[in-house]
Amino acid sequence: MTTVLQTKLAEAKAEGRAALIGYMPAGFPDLGSSTKVIQAMVEGGCDAIEVGLPYSDPMMDGPTIQKAADRALEAGTTPSDVLRIVAATAETGAAALVMSYWNPIERYGAQRFCADLAAAGGTGVITPDLLPEEAQEWRVATDAAGLDRIFLVAPSSTDERLRSTTEACRGFVYAASLMGVTGTRTQVSDAAEKLVSRTRAVTAESRLPICVGLGISTGAQAAEVASYADGVIAGAGFCQRILDAPDLETGLSAVRSFAEELALGVRSGRAG
Repeated sequence: MTTVLQTKLAEAKAEGRAALIGYMPAGFPDLGSSTKVIQAMVEGGCDAIEVGLPYSDPMMDGPTIQKAADRALEAGTTPSDVLRIVAATAETGAAALVMSYWNPIERYGAQRFCADLAAAGGTGVITPDLLPEEAQEWRVATDAAGLDRIFLVAPSSTDERLRSTTEACRGFVYAASLMGVTGTRTQVSDAAEKLVSRTRAVTAESRLPICVGLGISTGAQAAEVASYADGVIAGAGFCQRILDAPDLETGLSAVRSFAEELALGVRSGRAG
């Protein structure tokens, strides 16, 4: 069965471009406004949205996303709220993913979470702190629900680790462009292109798409990454625009404009 995420990635490839994937914590800046922010991201050109499940101990998240997630937690965002926001995201026509650390999923119940996510129109889950060799329960649950499961590779990953991780992935492989936490950077790490090349070497047979995230904050950076990756992932830049805005409408406009800038980048990355 082909998922919505797989379809979106294939459509982008057919258009000769990388896909644009945006991240936004559910419940940020508040439960009522969260879906409006996501709608603005899709209107600006995002093909897929990672709906973040806010967590109190986000080991990979930098200060911007931590601040956004804290706001969402203060607003009382629950896993059930996340699923409702996933459903609203799916209604926009974008592929709706969840980005979550393993602990909240384990508490909710892996099989129940996957079944409820699929029922809400979700297409897959990114689990940044779950190792494939420790994910047997997760594989069974995602298979049963027909969801894509996405694990991370990093510049420090050995060839053996790249192989085992990509074999466990479905949908795409998440290539973390640098070591460290999330957040915008003035330039994309030189390690990103090398990591994608190394990952392609072990996915040649499956042709699994490789999407790059961590640090992308401008259209020029998006174009650079789009020249060698199948997808460009941005999160902190979207969150920062909401945090900086004096009111919601200004924030929505800024988010939409940022998505348009990145969308232009992923479309120009392979020009010529």
